[in-house]
Amino acid sequence: MRKSQLLMPILFLAAGTALRADVIVQFNANTSSINGTLGSLDFQFNPGADSQAATVGISNFVTDGSFGGTQMDTGGVTGGPITTPIVITNSGLDNEDFETFRFGNVLKFNVDFGGPAVTAPNGTSLSTSVFAFSMFSDAAGTIPVLTSDPNGVAASVAVNLDGSLTASVISSAVSIPEPGYMWIAASGLAVIAAGRRWRG
Repeated sequence: MRKSQLLMPILFLAAGTALRADVIVQFNANTSSINGTLGSLDFQFNPGADSQAATVGISNFVTDGSFGGTQMDTGGVTGGPITTPIVITNSGLDNEDFETFRFGNVLKFNVDFGGPAVTAPNGTSLSTSVFAFSMFSDAAGTIPVLTSDPNGVAASVAVNLDGSLTASVISSAVSIPEPGYMWIAASGLAVIAAGRRWRG
């Protein structure tokens, strides 16, 4: 498993108030070895026992694959199916978008991490929230593909208690470049700070 600590979101100082931006993370999957397979994809964003509110927006899909005809949502999910923006909140214990998908050669998408846990960490929450992207070679979502994870997780990103993100890439077919930033308009001095359901 490869892990990388992503940069803290951009900090803005305006009138004595720090405002952080959403962080956009790109997921790239090379699925050429399973091109033509009717399988499934799973997008989850689940909190711990005491996580601050957060949201992920999944969009900007680039793929030569296609939606397989079935979408099942649990918890705080709106939008979809794939190639249509999907929004998932960490409002429940299980927040998941599960879809059948006919794989092509490539699948790319952006995940926009936002909400108070990212833009205004409260310093009192005790648990992280985790976004997970999983792939399966069957429509039921029981046979993991292109990953060594028994639950099918190819890559995940944790929202840390300080608002930073930590990426874990399990699949050699998946890469996560350095994140981009969605800037929040603010006046004043801008300072950059260093900042499948989990099947078991």
